[in-house]
Amino acid sequence: MTQEEILTRLKEGNERFVADKLDGRLQNSSRRTDLTGGQDPWAIVLSCADSRVVPELAFDSGLGELFVVRVAGNIANSSSIASIEYAVAHIGTPIIIVMGHQSCGAVTAAVNGGDNGYNLNHLLAHITPAIHASGDGATVTDVIKKNALLTVDQLKLRSNIIKDAVDSGKLQIVPAYYELGSGKVEFLA
Repeated sequence: MTQEEILTRLKEGNERFVADKLDGRLQNSSRRTDLTGGQDPWAIVLSCADSRVVPELAFDSGLGELFVVRVAGNIANSSSIASIEYAVAHIGTPIIIVMGHQSCGAVTAAVNGGDNGYNLNHLLAHITPAIHASGDGATVTDVIKKNALLTVDQLKLRSNIIKDAVDSGKLQIVPAYYELGSGKVEFLA
């Protein structure tokens, strides 16, 4: 599939999810058996670890179709970048979706500030640029969307594998925002 066809497929899958018309295909023992020899996902999704956000359902996809990387705040840290690099370099996956979501706890914690302990403070530091870029008076939703946009830039800035694939046209990175209540995914670019 071309990058455009993949984006269309993601959008159509999300429309089915929003309409409660999931097709449930490629989710059975036959599909599991088919995948024992390897994988060929057509999209990578960098998503928050929030239990309310399930990319495979939100895009009505089956086993082996999405390479999902989940980390609080959908941040580009060394581990999430390395996971994405694997899919880009070794599988050739041509699309990355960086998906923030409504009421993100990690972004809310970063906006609120304070001491959240060593590990969480380290993670939230990745969200600080989005807070500053959003400006005074920005809502948490504004910061969530800005964080997705800036994470797109961070993936290219911090990884030559990703940057080279984007520059050569083999890879496209698209920021997105997931609404919890409706299930709707808004593509931000």
